[in-house]
Amino acid sequence: METAAGGPRPGGETAGVIGDMLTPIGTGAYVVDGRGVILAVNAVAERLLGRPAAGLVGADAHDLLHRNARGETMPTSQCHMRHAFLAGRPAQDEGEWFEKGDGTLLPVAWSIAPYDAATDDTCVLVLFHPREAPGPAMAREGTLDELERLALLAEMTTQLTSTLSVDEALRRLVSLVLPRLADWAVIDLISERDEVWRTKVVHLKDGVPVSRRDLEGPMAPVPAESPMPLSRALRGVSSTIAGPETYERSPDSGIAVEQRRLFEATGMHSAAIAPIRGLREVLGALTLGRSERADAFTPADLTLLEDITRRAGLALDNARLYQRQRKVAETMQRYLLPQLPRVPGLEMTSRYLPAPDASHVGGDWYDAFTLGDGDTALVIGDVSGHDLDAAAGMAQLRNVLRSYAWSSRDEPPGLVVERVDRAVLRITDVTMATLVLAVLGTDDEGRWTLRWTNAGHPPPLLVTREGVAGYLTDGGGLLLGTGADRPRADGATVLPPGATLVLYTDGLVEAPSHVIDEGLERLRRHAAALAHRPVGAFTDELLRRARPADNEDDVAVLAVRVGTLPERG
Repeated sequence: METAAGGPRPGGETAGVIGDMLTPIGTGAYVVDGRGVILAVNAVAERLLGRPAAGLVGADAHDLLHRNARGETMPTSQCHMRHAFLAGRPAQDEGEWFEKGDGTLLPVAWSIAPYDAATDDTCVLVLFHPREAPGPAMAREGTLDELERLALLAEMTTQLTSTLSVDEALRRLVSLVLPRLADWAVIDLISERDEVWRTKVVHLKDGVPVSRRDLEGPMAPVPAESPMPLSRALRGVSSTIAGPETYERSPDSGIAVEQRRLFEATGMHSAAIAPIRGLREVLGALTLGRSERADAFTPADLTLLEDITRRAGLALDNARLYQRQRKVAETMQRYLLPQLPRVPGLEMTSRYLPAPDASHVGGDWYDAFTLGDGDTALVIGDVSGHDLDAAAGMAQLRNVLRSYAWSSRDEPPGLVVERVDRAVLRITDVTMATLVLAVLGTDDEGRWTLRWTNAGHPPPLLVTREGVAGYLTDGGGLLLGTGADRPRADGATVLPPGATLVLYTDGLVEAPSHVIDEGLERLRRHAAALAHRPVGAFTDELLRRARPADNEDDVAVLAVRVGTLPERG
């Protein structure tokens, strides 16, 4: 079935889920997708528009509803809602009309905000009510009516749940409450060590947020019994209205001292303070203050403030959880990655860069160790998965490979990896992995030689000191964990003096924006241009230049430069 916009009608399951979300909203509400097609409506919208849901869902909202004061179809170029919708920003208007099912006009005030509908498409929530309706209009300056409150909370939910960065979540929180609710926003957070830190003090001056760094910083511990508003909020007790007179008497704690200083420095005459609660603990407190605006906060404002801090608490809880996971994974992986051996005639350096997203940390690794016959084993690998399980699997695979390589008795790398592949599914938790095992030694003529096998990994890169760069594509085979029991091929080459071997993981060459061949060519060209640099500077600059800007994975690099062999005794 085709919609008015020419696309397929939204699936019933998606529309049903979104419709359930709209049901509790006490004003007219509907959600549109990225083309402006209505996905779901609530019962209030059906009643106000005199149209059943079946006549609304699947239709282009602009074509079906939007009219000018004379009842004429409104061109999209003159539609304020469409402009804001395409720009992806919140907006509101109090002077437009919708056409009802019987052809009459309904004067409406509307508000829109981005809406997280758990779909791949960009969605927008539209809230509206008749302009004639008495409704909860603004009772005093600075108070939001029901429509504006709902729009703010919808935008708050979308903005705060779409980031896993604590700093970004706090920045978005401040931008959403200023200037709609206050002139000042103050955020106090409790660290995992139970230390209180005044993280943000922001003033909206001439429409521009200005941070007061002089008022930010560490705070005294939270007193256990203090009845003062911020102390109670930081203990998760209650939300409170406060003013400068609240802190005029002798302060009962260090926090009260800082609050008196805050009121004196900001000129706030009224403040609303609410705890920011996570799922298991109090994370901090949000203070909204008014200095330029004449109206004071009232207890009625605390309901909205608590709705805001409840959403902020969930967002901060999630962000802290991901940061904690990231820190544990990075620490675990860095401790598992080895110290490089010192080998005469070789310069070795390694780098590990974690992924931007905490959930992508874990599987990339490198290794280098001396074998019993004096040769040097070089390894780069990637265990499937991006989490702590992948990091643990990496450690298991590394230990198995080291054991088999050490006991190989000059076996070719391919045979060693065959034995590892047969063992990996039986004695480790690794389900699938890629790796390159290379053995660097010398021949009877005193030249550096390299033998290697490749189990489904990006090919090693060899760069001469003259800047000739090429990939070592021999010795290719299937990745580990496929269950295929077949011989593995080996490659072999002689390394000229001054040549640099680069082993790397796919995060250095892959990205969603381009195919891997483009990344491989970019890496090759930059490596050739950097061949004259010292090996440490070569590796750092290669990472900076070659790693894609939109890379979503971690990166491991092992670079080895061969020099002059030591004199034979």
